[in-house]
Amino acid sequence: MSRIGKLPIEIPQDVEVKLEKGLVHIKGPKGQLQHTFNPGMIVEVENGMIQVKRPSDERQWRSLHGLTRTLIHNMVVGVTNGYFKALQIEGVGYRAEQKGKGIQLALGFSHFVYFVPPQGVTLKIPVPTRIEISGIDKELVGQVAAKIRSFRPPEPYKGKGIRYEGETVHRKAGKTAK
Repeated sequence: MSRIGKLPIEIPQDVEVKLEKGLVHIKGPKGQLQHTFNPGMIVEVENGMIQVKRPSDERQWRSLHGLTRTLIHNMVVGVTNGYFKALQIEGVGYRAEQKGKGIQLALGFSHFVYFVPPQGVTLKIPVPTRIEISGIDKELVGQVAAKIRSFRPPEPYKGKGIRYEGETVHRKAGKTAK
């Protein structure tokens, strides 16, 4: 039995859960999410808890058991608390500024990089060297953070670039002069 898959998911008071064959709708104070799952997985709501069960012990169902439970749990947490990621910009002249719903990044290229987030994700720039990403969909927030980081990932010699907050960049020694 999957150690993660067998754990029940507690439904908070202000969250509504609707189940259809292979589809889960979750509505909460921050918004609503829906996700399609393998219709063979058994998802049940009883006594304020969501329980995910698998039809058999075949390899396919064992691998989907924990995944399905974790995705539903992430949806419940997202509609109640939401998700947040922060990016740090390092480098001389590297900065970000808000332009409408999107952001404009100066990353040492000959041009600015414009990025407009998908619907459901908000970007805030409290200082020019910090980008805050928030939303209710954990996967989407992570994808947006990874996309912004990919514009200029941190390089190992001077550490310039965009990094996740708290990320450590292993520095390399440069060339040594004779």
